[in-house]
Amino acid sequence: VQLQASGGGLAQAGGSLRLSCAASGGRFAINSIGWFRQVSGREREFVAAITSGGTSNIADSVKGRFTVSRDNAKYTAYLQMNNLKPEDTAVYYCNADESYMLDPFRMAYWGEGTLVTVSS
Repeated sequence: VQLQASGGGLAQAGGSLRLSCAASGGRFAINSIGWFRQVSGREREFVAAITSGGTSNIADSVKGRFTVSRDNAKYTAYLQMNNLKPEDTAVYYCNADESYMLDPFRMAYWGEGTLVTVSS
């Protein structure tokens, strides 16, 4: 399974970005996609996850500002990030799994990251 994360870039505080994570190449359906972020020198931080059934989980630190959705037909998940803050600056990674789960750190497939930079 290959994961392609895209949509990162530079935003001003209060602005928005939408990240996409597209899964391809698997023999079985991808039922879970999750996001985490990491700042250099700091621990990974869970952001959001969603299953093909629509069950989702959002970290408290971003709840109310970030939403997660997916297009099952495209095996793609989206992380809509609104009202961005400088502390949201990080590399955002997406992971995926055939099983139903909401913990990206337990997912089998790990993707490359996309950098999000929020200026004040």
